Amino acid sequence: MSQESKVRQNRRGLLNAENKLESMPVGRLLLTMSLPMMISFLIQALYNIADSIFVARISEHALTAVSLAFPMQQLEHAISVGIGVGINAVIPRQIGSGRRQEANRTAGCGVALNLLFWLIFALLGLTSTHAIYAAQTDVREIVNLGTIYLQICWVVSFGDLFGQLFEKMLVGTGRAALAMTAQAAGAVFNIIFDPLLIFGIGPFPKMGIAGAALATVLGQVLGAAVAMILNMRKNESVRIGLKDIGLRLTSVRDILAVGTSSMITIGLGSVSTFGINQILLGYSTTAAAVYGIWMKLQNFCFMPVFGMNNGMIPILSYNHARGLNDRVKRTIRLSLTAILTYMVLLLVILELIPGPLLMLFKASDNMLKIGLTALRFCILSLPLGGSCIILTSTMQALEHSRYTLIVNILRQFVLLTGSFAALSVLTRSLFWIWAAVPLAELVSVIISIFFERKMYRNLFSKE
Repeated sequence: MSQESKVRQNRRGLLNAENKLESMPVGRLLLTMSLPMMISFLIQALYNIADSIFVARISEHALTAVSLAFPMQQLEHAISVGIGVGINAVIPRQIGSGRRQEANRTAGCGVALNLLFWLIFALLGLTSTHAIYAAQTDVREIVNLGTIYLQICWVVSFGDLFGQLFEKMLVGTGRAALAMTAQAAGAVFNIIFDPLLIFGIGPFPKMGIAGAALATVLGQVLGAAVAMILNMRKNESVRIGLKDIGLRLTSVRDILAVGTSSMITIGLGSVSTFGINQILLGYSTTAAAVYGIWMKLQNFCFMPVFGMNNGMIPILSYNHARGLNDRVKRTIRLSLTAILTYMVLLLVILELIPGPLLMLFKASDNMLKIGLTALRFCILSLPLGGSCIILTSTMQALEHSRYTLIVNILRQFVLLTGSFAALSVLTRSLFWIWAAVPLAELVSVIISIFFERKMYRNLFSKE
């Protein structure tokens, strides 16, 4: 094939990827954009659960150590997701408005931001992990195991940071299936190497909890590398040159204007989990381990919601920029209906099997006693939480991020931590304290509906 023919073919591919955002039927488009990300996120969540399942075979203290590491890991993940979500919304808007070179500079700014944050977390990993654990518990085994695990996760966090960036570049330009390929590569690597490195199977050394951390970060590095290669070879919509990499004020502002609410959502979730762990540690270390199990299960249940978000946001952002409001409204309705249906079905199924879920983590009699009550309460929150995530994401994509920010601060920190603290003080009962999870989600979804209606009046009242 001649060079001229290749150029024409690349241009046709570029136009097809962008035109489908405004021409393909909304239901089919949403399915095409979201389903690959749902699958890849489910695989990603599966290896997070598998990580805890294998670690539980080491000891309950090892499981508690990983549970206490979760909010610290989420702080770094908040940065990676926030930058990725910003890229996912801003680049389609710029391309839809014909500002292709600006889209390249935005992507280059994302690279520079991730380099900066990786250096920060690597430094924290080398200097502060032992102090973080020592501040939470005086159980020496938990402190020692947790220090090893978190240090590896933070020092090699560049895999997560750049994986999110390059995957969102693919999703935001209509290439969700390629992003799924990258995520699946990292997840499959993690699932395979977790038991090999933890237990020293075959030629691999027995590394214990360090093996769990190493399998996780190496899987993230592999996923990032695959996503970067796919962008270079398959994504003609965005091309990052060396001249594009840098911290330009305009690009930073555009990315953070959208991505900050996601950073705060996950970041406050980390702070909230840290605070809740301190409340639960007042009852027992087992209660904290149970909450860690719930966070992994919740994360798994919400992954299709996050996959829907990844497909929904560029559709909303692009069509809003083009003034196609009917497509915007239909996308919101279909997304919310799909997620509500999924979450209600999931609630019914999981309420029937809390015991088998806990036994996946080698639950002791004491963990079963605490965990059965905890899961039955917490599972009730799933439809509420899923709806809230979709509603706040629509505000984020349609340039009403301030509403998203308010809801996320309330949902992830004020209401959740406050509910745990209040129920602990009022009831002094480990049984009733778990009702804090559905209670916080109920209030959050009510507030989200209020802001969604307000956004609709702002955007569509003149139609």
